[in-house]
Amino acid sequence: MEAVRRYDILDTPPDGAFDRVAALAARLFDVPVATVTIVDSDRIWFKAASGLEGVSQIGRDPGLCASAILVDGTTVIPDALADPVACSNPLVAGSMGVRFYAAAPITTPDGYRLGTVNILDTRPRTVSEAEMATLGDLAAIVLDELELRLSALRTVRAEQEWRRAEQAARERAERDKASLAAFASTLQRTLLPPALPTIPGLELACHYQTASPQDVGGDFYDVFPLGGGRWAFFLGDVCGKGAAAAAVTSLTRYTLREAAQHHEEPEAVLAALNTALLLDASVGSRFCTCLFGFLEPAADAGFNVTVASGGHPPAYRLHARQGGGVRVEPVDIKGGMLVGAFEQAAFASRTFHLGPGEGLLLYTDGLTEARLADGTMLGERGVADFLSRRTGPADATALVDDAVALIHDLPQDAADDVALLALSVPTTQVPGSPGVSASAHTAGAPAPVDAAGPAGRKD
Repeated sequence: MEAVRRYDILDTPPDGAFDRVAALAARLFDVPVATVTIVDSDRIWFKAASGLEGVSQIGRDPGLCASAILVDGTTVIPDALADPVACSNPLVAGSMGVRFYAAAPITTPDGYRLGTVNILDTRPRTVSEAEMATLGDLAAIVLDELELRLSALRTVRAEQEWRRAEQAARERAERDKASLAAFASTLQRTLLPPALPTIPGLELACHYQTASPQDVGGDFYDVFPLGGGRWAFFLGDVCGKGAAAAAVTSLTRYTLREAAQHHEEPEAVLAALNTALLLDASVGSRFCTCLFGFLEPAADAGFNVTVASGGHPPAYRLHARQGGGVRVEPVDIKGGMLVGAFEQAAFASRTFHLGPGEGLLLYTDGLTEARLADGTMLGERGVADFLSRRTGPADATALVDDAVALIHDLPQDAADDVALLALSVPTTQVPGSPGVSASAHTAGAPAPVDAAGPAGRKD
């Protein structure tokens, strides 16, 4: 019975191969009925029948086929009425009046007999050894067809199983991808300020996008108060991506915020960060670039800005021109070294006044490394040229919007993380006027996420 179940043949629809075997047996032996049967636990099921219409199965006991599978060779009953077992079979005792029966077992390679190929006649007769051998060959052909069918079934089932496994793997991968993106987005939000502060007389705007939603970016920025009307700001880029870069980003951000409370010079703040990165064994060989600055309201209008460089691309200072347009000036700071790469790293700073109508744009190298149509990088010169061609005001919101539009208009977009931080002094500013920026934001990827003022204008 296990062998019968293995071939999965019971109750299958008609099959031309088996029908041809039954028809061939009827012609070869000149009999009215020939069948291919499978013996089940409680029935004889006809896989094919020639000359036997309307019958698909009969009971197993008493049975001709059920007796035939008990012997290895061909079974021959010359006169069924004279056989004590066959005489009670419905095909013999019934209206068909079968008198002659011969069967060859369908035997599997491992020795199990599944059923028989049978020939039946309504008159007694005998068969020769050659005819018995022919009947055995027909049974062997039936087995060959069963093996071919089983092989095809196994192939189809294996294919179906493979497809199910592939679909399950694809679904797991999609779930993992979504989970990874959600994790990266959540982790990224912890590494960036939840909102830009309100600074009286200053407008702030920012933008952040990661190159891939599955990666945590290494870019960072922040603006925070120091007391006494002074503020600090920074923007930078940690070498690498992923969880390891995120750990360095977290250490960098909190070290800068803490060091700014204890040092008056931005170079000293970067030196403190350099020491922290070198002393933390978990950081390894990772380093960062950074611009760190202090803001202090000027006596007349605007802000005095002191900014130090730790190997970071220069910020751009924009001056509004009468009649429209802006003049672009890179804030070059010579001598600033990478932060966290060398024990005796040197840092440099520059002080300038940011007056009404002027803006300051800080960015990470995802902007300068964006590719043009010919494959070349935009570069610092390309950014400067773009900013100089702007016709809009130098306010922080417009600066960020224009820089984001530049990235998205490039044929290859940005292949690296991009962080932007812009500061500007409104042209209508009067000393002590209220701040004009305070916008919450969350970090996302790859779609850009912005925070800009005036308050409520964009977040």
